[in-house]
Amino acid sequence: MPDNKHYSIIKPTKNTPFYIDFEWWMKNDSNWRVYLVGYLCDLHKDSYKDLENNVLIDAINPETAEVSQVDGIQNVLISHCAKQEGFISSNTTLVESVFRILLANGNKPMTPEEIGDKIGRPAITILKTLTGPRVYKGIRPTK
Repeated sequence: MPDNKHYSIIKPTKNTPFYIDFEWWMKNDSNWRVYLVGYLCDLHKDSYKDLENNVLIDAINPETAEVSQVDGIQNVLISHCAKQEGFISSNTTLVESVFRILLANGNKPMTPEEIGDKIGRPAITILKTLTGPRVYKGIRPTK
């Protein structure tokens, strides 16, 4: 059963940064790869149509030069597909918009205020949604 509890003692605010916790998502949702493949651009969908394709690649953090292994789908989605025109639409749900904004931002943590400015939604609404009893698509506050 998915672990939907928040363990932080500190209650998040409109200035608390959120990010996509891919590790949490992988542990709590067996369909995470299906979701990510659905976000790929046409150029990359064929490369990852085989859901058994669990390729890890080396990724270099541009700020620290630290090398880490990441899932190939995550990498291509964040580094290419999320940067394509039309990836972020005004006709999506709040959670979908937040998820896409975080991807397009390279999954660098963003506050509800920053996210709200990008998607035109009130920060308080974003905060209430992301701090409710359910964790959506691994979107969690930073620790």
